Amino acid sequence: MKDSLWIKAVEFHGHECPGLAIGVRVSDAAKEMLRIGSSEDEEIVCVAENDSCSVDAVQALLGCTFGKGNLLYRNTGKQAFSFFNRATDEKVRIYLKARKKGSMSKPEYQEYLLNAPLDELFDYSTPKFELPEKARIFTTVFCELCGEGAPEHKMHLQEGKIVCEDCFKPYNRGW
Repeated sequence: MKDSLWIKAVEFHGHECPGLAIGVRVSDAAKEMLRIGSSEDEEIVCVAENDSCSVDAVQALLGCTFGKGNLLYRNTGKQAFSFFNRATDEKVRIYLKARKKGSMSKPEYQEYLLNAPLDELFDYSTPKFELPEKARIFTTVFCELCGEGAPEHKMHLQEGKIVCEDCFKPYNRGW
């Protein structure tokens, strides 16, 4: 079973690497802690604090994706993931423990990640934020400068015109 999950993650990601192994094991930990499987819609939500290879494994194995709105990116740069189970209101933040630099080669580290006990790899806590609301579908509004469409909540009013993020010129006087 584990081998098939690794293969599924590798096929999705495109290659083997320690980062992908972290994501596979984070997915294992989330499944174990929250008693979940793959998310068909938004019943499981993941807030990833990084945009590394590990996130691809979460997408492939837990069904949390940007397109469905149940994968959100919170840019802290940490190998940390908060998972929310909408059905049970359970939540957990899983983050990678520190390791000594240079103590293992890249292939050795990947094998270690794939085979070590979860509690040896990760620490657990409660997320410091609440479950994000479900994804909403917004009306598309077209920029009056470039003509491209974007959801209404991403548009700005500038000099009496509705403009997109790319065309908007922010006004900032230093504070």
